[in-house]
Amino acid sequence: MNWLNLIFIVYQIIAIIAVVHVIMDNRQPAKTMAWALVIYFVPVVGIVFYLFFGINHRKERYVSERSMNQLTKRSMLEFAEQQNLRLPERHKPLIDLFINQNLALPFKDNVVEICTDGHQFISKLLNDIGKAQDHIHIDMYIFADDPLGMLISDALIDKAQAGVSVKVIYDDVGCWNVHHRFFERMREAGIEVRSFMPVRFPSFTSKVNYRNHRKIIVIDGKVGYIGGMNIAQRYVKGTGDMPWRDTMLRIEGGSVHALQRTFLVDWYFVDRTQLTDRRYYPRCEDITNNCLAQVVTSGPTTPYPEIMQGYVRIILGAKRYLYIETPYFLPNESVLFALKTAALGGVDVKVICPRRSDAKFVEWASRSYLREVMDAGVQVALYEAGFLHSKMLICDDAIATCGSTNFDFRSLENNFEGNIFFFDEGVAVRMKNIFLRDLERSVWLKDICAKTTRSFLVRLWESVTRMLSPLF
Repeated sequence: MNWLNLIFIVYQIIAIIAVVHVIMDNRQPAKTMAWALVIYFVPVVGIVFYLFFGINHRKERYVSERSMNQLTKRSMLEFAEQQNLRLPERHKPLIDLFINQNLALPFKDNVVEICTDGHQFISKLLNDIGKAQDHIHIDMYIFADDPLGMLISDALIDKAQAGVSVKVIYDDVGCWNVHHRFFERMREAGIEVRSFMPVRFPSFTSKVNYRNHRKIIVIDGKVGYIGGMNIAQRYVKGTGDMPWRDTMLRIEGGSVHALQRTFLVDWYFVDRTQLTDRRYYPRCEDITNNCLAQVVTSGPTTPYPEIMQGYVRIILGAKRYLYIETPYFLPNESVLFALKTAALGGVDVKVICPRRSDAKFVEWASRSYLREVMDAGVQVALYEAGFLHSKMLICDDAIATCGSTNFDFRSLENNFEGNIFFFDEGVAVRMKNIFLRDLERSVWLKDICAKTTRSFLVRLWESVTRMLSPLF
């Protein structure tokens, strides 16, 4: 037996073991089949890719249940008091779902500003940073070392040197291209900076697949931000010839307590320090209204995909309309089935995605899904005025949500995400109007399909990318 035959036999044994490992993991059948095909029919590269991105570590508890309970009970239940809280009966099942699955407490008395471009977001953020008196907490997927990132870091350094406590969490993979000196400069100025699950060999394969995709900022426990914008220049200037269209919410009132809780849990995750002081939850007595909201998080360490569960319940509960904006449309089977069911049941379902994406593979793979839901009655529009990175869902002038969660496998199943859900007609109508304005800058997919004919190779490539989409 020569060396080539021996190597072939050894590789076949390794490939079979890897396939058995995938099967024993009891994932969704589609994802299991996709991984098995990649491992077996893409020699060497398939196994390496599986080692880096496919091994399922969701059973590991990076944050212990005891620490989570201490954080939430001491900070949320003891300090975050609410008077005359009334939950609307028609939304109570969804609110209870989030409470039971995520310990996401509902908060009233919220004032919401909607930023639809980076200029609005950054100008408001700089103004709030300048007014900070006690603390600034930033939890970002990307904190770039470009001119905009330097501007924000300079503002944070000024506040840290003035005695304000500044803490920053950045995702290690999201900031792979950011020079370490950028964060060291902030540390030297007194800012506490931590990376989320640093990816270093030999632990690379256990961490690269699960990233902190949240975009949350809390200032003095009184002002909070959540949405789809990172701290990077492209969110202001766009990329190439594509302006950047995104949504970020500035919030004052009760829900800032929930944003604070999310940051403090993540801070324990990266620093193993429990922060439960009352100063992080100041009383808000200046705002009184019935704007009700819940901040919901999800991630691979929890037994259920909480945000996805909320999406499915909202979709199946829609009576009149359901409007969705997402940069990436690669829904898993549960969300896909719910959308088609709603559309076939007569609900006005509209989805806006970008016509040109920043990720070509995702763009190719999403076309197949978009055509499938379109055939079921979903009205699909492609945004043409730039790159649409906004993540919104609005239902029946009653429920609206915005955050970091995309309609794709990675956000719904793998990433650590954060969304805020509003049970308020005023916020829902405002977000609906933004959606309708974006719709005016879009073209219907059905019109494009009527004017173009896809070649066999294009259809084949879209089908191949769709088959592999559960892996990305």
